[in-house]
Amino acid sequence: MNGPPHMSAPQGAEPAAPSHPSTAQQSLSHGLKQRHLSMIALGGVIGAGLFVGSGAGIAAAGPSIVLAYAGSGLLVMLVMRMLGEMSAANPASGSFSVHAERSLGPWAGFTAGWIYWTLLCVAIATEATAAAAIVVRWLPGTEPWMWVALFMLLFCGSNLTAVRNFGEYEFWFAALKVFAISGFLVLGVLAVLGVLPGTESPGGDNLFGQGGFFPMGTDGLIVGLLASVFAYGGLETVTIAAAESERPVSGVAKAVRTAVWRIAVFYVGSMLVIVTLIPWHDRGVLGGPYAAVLGHLGVPAAAEVMNVVVLIALLSAMNANIYGASRMSYSLVERGEGPRFLNRLSRQGVPRYAVVGSSLFGFVAVLFNFWWPDTVFRWLLNMVGAATLVVWGFIAVSQLITRHRLERTAPEKLVVRMWLFPGLTVVALLGIVAVLLLMLREDETRTQLAFTAGLTVALACGGLVRQFLAGRRRTPVEDARQE
Repeated sequence: MNGPPHMSAPQGAEPAAPSHPSTAQQSLSHGLKQRHLSMIALGGVIGAGLFVGSGAGIAAAGPSIVLAYAGSGLLVMLVMRMLGEMSAANPASGSFSVHAERSLGPWAGFTAGWIYWTLLCVAIATEATAAAAIVVRWLPGTEPWMWVALFMLLFCGSNLTAVRNFGEYEFWFAALKVFAISGFLVLGVLAVLGVLPGTESPGGDNLFGQGGFFPMGTDGLIVGLLASVFAYGGLETVTIAAAESERPVSGVAKAVRTAVWRIAVFYVGSMLVIVTLIPWHDRGVLGGPYAAVLGHLGVPAAAEVMNVVVLIALLSAMNANIYGASRMSYSLVERGEGPRFLNRLSRQGVPRYAVVGSSLFGFVAVLFNFWWPDTVFRWLLNMVGAATLVVWGFIAVSQLITRHRLERTAPEKLVVRMWLFPGLTVVALLGIVAVLLLMLREDETRTQLAFTAGLTVALACGGLVRQFLAGRRRTPVEDARQE
C-alpha cells in the first residue's frame, strides 16, 4: 500500500502496527496488546465444550477418552501449527480465508470464510441459549428468551466499542477460566496422589477396574473421539485477533508455539484426572464431569461453582465469536466477497455493520427460544457439527501450497514452521478425512455432516460462479493487485 514516507524499524525488529487507522474507512484498529492476545489464546482452548460436553465423551468411551482427547488434540495441534505458519507470514483479519484465497483462488476464500462465519453465528446463538438455561435454573421464574436477548444486547454492544475493550473483557474472562481449570487440576493431582486431606489415592481402580480401559470397545472410543474433536473449537480466533494487535507476527507466533502444552495440560490432563478419580459410569459425569469430581472431593456447592465457571466460559465464547465473525465478514467484504455496506468502520476502527450483521442470528435465537425452548439447543448444535473440519481441511491444503511459495519467494517470512513438512501436513489431512468418514457411523453426526456438506457445496458453487464472472471483468491492474 502506498503512503507517506516513514522511519524504518531497527534491523531484526518487527514494526509496530499503527495505533489507529489513519481514517475511519481505511483499516481496522490495532488496539490489542500482547497480554490480550496471549490470554485470548489461552481462553480459546477452555470452553464450555470442555467443562460440560466432555461428559458425553466420557460416558461413551470410558477411560479411553484420554486417548480420544490426545488423538484429536494432536490433530488440532497440527492444524494450529499450519495456521500459525501462514498467519505469522501474512497476518490478516480474514486468517485462513485469506490464506485459502491466495493459495487456491477466490472461490476457496469465499467458501472457507462464509462457512466459518456461519459456524460462529450459530455458535453465538448456541452459547446464548446454553447460558440462558443456567440462569433460568437459578431464577426459575424467568424465561430463557429474556436472557438470550440480554446476553446478545450486552455482547453485541461491547463489540461495537473499541477493540481494546473486547481485549479487556476477553482477558478477564479467560483469566477466570484459566484460574478455574488450574485450580481443578491442582486439587485433582493432589487427590490422585492421596495427599489431599480427607482423600485416598484411587490408584488404577477407576482406570482399569471398571470394565477395563476400553469398556465400550473401539466403538466407544470412536464416539469419544468425535465428541472430543468439536470441544477444541475456538483456537482459530487468536489468528484473527492477531491482525489487530500491536505486534501481529510475534503475537501469533508466540500463541501458536504454546498450543502444545495448553492442549496437553488443560484437555488431556483434566480427562486423565477425571477418569482416575471417579468411575466413568458415575451418574454425575453426564451432568458435568468437573462438578462430579469436585463433589467427590467434598468441595462445598461444587455443582454451583462449576455452573458459574461454565456460564463464564459461555459468555466468553459469545464475546469472542461475535468478534471473530465480524472480522471474518469484514475481511470477506474488503476482498469483494460480500455486501459492501458491511465494510464501514467507526472512528475507533470497528466494523460496526459487520458486528451487528454477525449478531443477527443470535437475536433470531431469541424467537427460537420463545417458540421451541426445549429443542432449540440440539437443533443449533446439529447445524454446525462438521463445519470446523471443513475449515481445517482448507487450512491444511492452503498450507501445503503456501509453504512451497514462501520457500521460493520469501523464506524470511517463515517465522513459524510446520514440523516435518510436508509429511505431517499430509497426516493432518488424512486425519481430517478419517474423522469425517467416522461421522457417517452415528445418526447424530451424520445429520451434522449432511447439513455441512450441503452448505459447503452451495458456497463453493457460488464462489466458483463469482470467480468466473469476476475473472471476465477483471483488468490487468486488478490481476496485479491480487498477486
